[in-house]
Amino acid sequence: GLGSASSNCRHPPALGARKWLEWRKEVELLSDVAYFALTTLSGYQTLGEEYVNIVQVDSTKKRVPSFLRRAVFIALHTVVPYCLEKGLLHLERDLQTGADESRTSQSNPALGFSSRTLIRNWIHQQAGRLTEQQKKRVLQTVHVLKQLVPLLHRLHLAVFYMSGTFYHLSKRITGITYLRFGGLKGEDQSIRSSYRFLGIISLFHLLLTIGVQLYSFKQKQRARQEWKLHRNIPHQKNTTKEKNAGRHSRCTLCLEERRHPTATPCGHLFCWECITEWCNTRTECPLCREKFHPQKLIYLRHYQL
Repeated sequence: GLGSASSNCRHPPALGARKWLEWRKEVELLSDVAYFALTTLSGYQTLGEEYVNIVQVDSTKKRVPSFLRRAVFIALHTVVPYCLEKGLLHLERDLQTGADESRTSQSNPALGFSSRTLIRNWIHQQAGRLTEQQKKRVLQTVHVLKQLVPLLHRLHLAVFYMSGTFYHLSKRITGITYLRFGGLKGEDQSIRSSYRFLGIISLFHLLLTIGVQLYSFKQKQRARQEWKLHRNIPHQKNTTKEKNAGRHSRCTLCLEERRHPTATPCGHLFCWECITEWCNTRTECPLCREKFHPQKLIYLRHYQL
């Protein structure tokens, strides 16, 4: 009895935090689909709708949305964002080249169950047919889409604050809006004016964010052009320094001698061009996988090993 109890204590349960992280997105998807199926799809109000006394209506504001319209809304609100996120994640991983590709698929818990689906295999086959130039272009497109999707949601939220309709993008596409019953009309007008001011502030903040991102992109392009101008300048070194440096002065990304050494926050050194190119698709150190923002890169002037 004691021996079996001690052996059970030594072996952790099969289901734990790791499994939860691996299946978290799928569990959230199933719970959202079940919740909307039991409420919106069945013709009932959600808890939030019941609390504020609103009901869903179609674009005419005279009829309850049809069953098909409600089903399309649920699919756009739950399944489509999940598939889009997983599809971009798998496509980005398949387009990236390197020996670490297989290790990333094993260590990244965000891939989850969908890494074993037919869609995952189809993406892998389509990515394998592309040339290196096409892979680079598609990878840049995926990176731009990952940046644009959150901005699109923020823009849509600002428009909602100013107009007062279609809080979710899925409801705007399906034409489902709300009709409120009860309450005073004057209260609605005062609330709408305050929300309209909040929408203007949100829109201004969004424009400011886009401006900062464009400025950062231009700075990165300028640094890349400057690096290309100086990449062919011969470095004056004596043979003794060359022998002492050895392989430690080589960049692990291009496997050549480091030009314009740049340090990551974790302390690893790379060429400026190599690490900035790497950061266009990944915000992690190529060696230790520590996450960091590209703005944290440190260009080392007059550095000697």
